[in-house]
Amino acid sequence: MTVKTHLELVILYFLILACFTHRCKSLCRFSSSENLRDGEIKGMFVFGSSLVDNGNNNFLDTKAKADYLPYGIDFPNGSSGRFTNGKNVVDLLGEQLKLPSLIPPFMDPATKGSRIVEGVNHASGSAGILDDTGSVAGNATSMNQQIKNFEEVTLPDLEAQLGCTSSESLPNYIFVIGIGGNDYVFNYFLRKTFLTVGLERFTSYLISSLSKQLENLYNLGARKFVLTTAYPIGSSPMVNLNQPNCGPCSQALNVAAAVYNIHLKSLVEDIKLRMPGSNFVVVNTYDIVKDIIDNPTSKGFSDTTNACCEVKSAEQGGTGVSCERGGQVCADRNSHVYFDGLHPSEAVNIQIATKAYASNLGSEVYPINVKQLAEL
Repeated sequence: MTVKTHLELVILYFLILACFTHRCKSLCRFSSSENLRDGEIKGMFVFGSSLVDNGNNNFLDTKAKADYLPYGIDFPNGSSGRFTNGKNVVDLLGEQLKLPSLIPPFMDPATKGSRIVEGVNHASGSAGILDDTGSVAGNATSMNQQIKNFEEVTLPDLEAQLGCTSSESLPNYIFVIGIGGNDYVFNYFLRKTFLTVGLERFTSYLISSLSKQLENLYNLGARKFVLTTAYPIGSSPMVNLNQPNCGPCSQALNVAAAVYNIHLKSLVEDIKLRMPGSNFVVVNTYDIVKDIIDNPTSKGFSDTTNACCEVKSAEQGGTGVSCERGGQVCADRNSHVYFDGLHPSEAVNIQIATKAYASNLGSEVYPINVKQLAEL
């Protein structure tokens, strides 16, 4: 054996040893055999409330469900647990990112093994940043519990499927967080917390809690985040259904949402200093939806105030939010801003997802759009 051959064998030995010791990136299934291109995202992990839930509440004991018609009336698979007539924002954003399939809900027993490699949706209808927000409707999965489920169940399964650690794989995924509005609707106002806690103080507590949750995800390996602002909840049909002609009610809810959104933007500017290598997109769903409500005709809408489906108020024995099971539904769903008492129609979701992905307006996405985030 020559000295050169001996040296080559020694180098090969140490390379193999390094791979088994540190689980080098070549063992990551999608970073070698699938060869992700620049700007190509492997998948999405989703956290939040009903605006991004795609079926988790089907498996929970809660009143916040959308697994019956007319929900899903325009969805390819029918009623799936999405709180709209068709696709939600996450589905549509996945299409923009050219993901091969819809993201499966965590609570579905079939969501395991190879089904999770493009991501998992942990969102739960009526959930909030605070643990007790969703209890008004039953057994919602809070944001803290969603992250715990991700850490203890999804992540180990993902590492086993991909053959590498989360620090190697998760930078190739986008983490979508759509949460915050319920903490005002079902906590601050419904429970009359506002009588003892000021809006700024409550919002600061919410943002502080969300900051810790984002840092937890970062410490698990997340690097690319998409955050949605609170919607203009005071403009939803729910308010007029449950509190007819109550202008101050609508105004108070929208002011609360606006205050939260200001704090959310400040959080993103601050948290990057504590999370090196992280990147964020804030999708200003408040302004996008409010612009549609204020200028409906130019956006292709004609009804900005009524739910497309039949919704009963609290006085009528309903919630002011959910569609009546098997109830009436409007014929032209693309012309309605709201499908039920709170959630936007697929037509609105399309506009939100399209702007989130490609808008260059700072009033709609900040500081970059999702397409630019994917290319980082």
